[in-house]
Amino acid sequence: MTDILTTSEQERVVQAISVAESKTSGEIRLVVDQKVAGASVIEAAVYYFRKLEMDKTALKNGVLIYLAVEDHEFAIIGDSGINTKVGDDFWDETKEQMATLFKAGSLVEGLVAGIHHAGEQLQLFFPSRPDDVNELPDDIYFGKN
Repeated sequence: MTDILTTSEQERVVQAISVAESKTSGEIRLVVDQKVAGASVIEAAVYYFRKLEMDKTALKNGVLIYLAVEDHEFAIIGDSGINTKVGDDFWDETKEQMATLFKAGSLVEGLVAGIHHAGEQLQLFFPSRPDDVNELPDDIYFGKN
C-alpha cells in the first residue's frame, strides 16, 4: 500500500502537513486507500476520522483528507469546531485545487496544494498559539483497502 507514494513523495507530503500545522492550532491528517473503504467516500472519511481519534482534539479543529487512489475519489472533512464557524462550501476551493492537479496526473502536487490551502483556511479561524501542541501525528495513514 505504501508503494502508492515513493519515500521522497511521502516525506514531501508530511513536510507540507508540518508546515501547514505550524501556522494553526488545527490538525491535518491524510489517509490513503486503494479503494473506498465503505459505502461512500464521505463515509470512509468519517470512519477514519474517528478511528484516528481526530474528533478528540482540544479545539475540535481536525481536518482529514481521505484519498481512494484506484477509485479516483477523495474527501475533506473537518471537526465540529470548524463546522460551527464556516459554511457548507468551506472546503470546495481546496477540493477544486486538488481535483485540478489530480486530473493533470499530479497526485503529490494535488495533496501538497490541498494541505497548504487547508492550513491557510485553518489559520484564519484557529491561528497558532504559544501553547499549541501537535496533538496528532503528521504521518500519512495508509488504509487497508
